[in-house]
Formats: sequence, structure tokens, C-alpha cells
Amino acid sequence: MKDLLKVGILGLQGAIQEHVQAVEECGVQAVIIKNVEQLVDLDGLILPGGESTTMRRLLDQYHFVEPIQAFAQSGKPIFGTCAGLILLAKKINGTDEVHLGLMDVVVERNSFGRQRDSFEADIAIAGLTNSMTAVFIRAPHITEAGENVEVLAKYDGRIVAVKEGSLLACSFHPELTDDHSLTNYFIEMIRKTQSARQM
Repeated sequence: MKDLLKVGILGLQGAIQEHVQAVEECGVQAVIIKNVEQLVDLDGLILPGGESTTMRRLLDQYHFVEPIQAFAQSGKPIFGTCAGLILLAKKINGTDEVHLGLMDVVVERNSFGRQRDSFEADIAIAGLTNSMTAVFIRAPHITEAGENVEVLAKYDGRIVAVKEGSLLACSFHPELTDDHSLTNYFIEMIRKTQSARQM
């Protein structure tokens, strides 16, 4: 049953191929998504890291905003990493602009410094692992999380991974290490969603 799942990686901009590899190494089919028609066949969707302003422009250009919102509202899981977290957030500090506005969190962009300040850190993910290496590149962090948002990880006192219903998001790049436990966690979310639908 494992290989019947189909996980899409939004293929407009960012760390796309690394996510494909991570998903495939978890034993699941990965599909690079470049048009909205492809969303129909997916069981889950990953919004990769990249540059959030550029990604928003491309989301508009290729008419992805409303279809991704509908995808989430149908209960299918979405995983946003780094810029993907910013796209999911209902509020971004310092601006009235919101992208997909799906997740009840407030984010601060570039809160760990610029590109040259990129770093790796070992963090614990609640209910998953006591130690995984997280790669932070111009990373945002979550300044506020709504009451239905489960905080999965903090680094240096800042929230860096959260889950809300069928939405998962993190500040860092889990696809850039050999530890695919967070990607696998997302895949298990997809399995549970499918099991619940079939009951």
C-alpha cells in the first residue's frame, strides 16, 4: 500500500529536488507540481523553502492560491518548510500581506539572520525524536500560535515547528539532511487522513 500514496512538491521555486528525494527515500511517490490540474491526484502537498515573495508572485501567476486553499479545506495534508511556513501563515509580522492564510500562526521573516548566517542545530521534535539536525537558512520563526496549533519544536526559545489539523510547518529545511523523520511524519499524517476518510 505504501507506494500508492502520491505526494506533490510545489515546483515553482525553491528546494524542490531535495524534497523529491526525501519523499522517495520514505518509499512514496513524489510528483513535482507545476499546474493546478495536478493537485487533484495528490494525497498530500509540500510547499518547499525558497523566497516567499517570489513564490507568492508565481502562485498568483499560475493561479494556485485558491486551489491550494481548497486542497487544505478538503482535509488533505500540507507541509510547509521555511518559505512554505510563511505562505501558510495567517499573519506575517510587519505587513498586512497574507499569502494562503491557512494556519493560525504569526511568523517573523528572516528572524535567524541573512543567508551568510545559515546554520545547523540539533532540535527535538515532540512525539517524534529527541534529536534531529535542522538546517536554518534565512529562516522565519513563529511568534504566536493559535490555541489549536500544536507546538512541535523550539530552538533558542523560538517556535520552529508546528502542526494544526492536517497542516504541518517548520522554519528549517528537513530535506537538506539524511534524516527524513519529519518528512516521514508528514507521510504518516497523510496515511491517518486517508484511514479516517475510509472509515
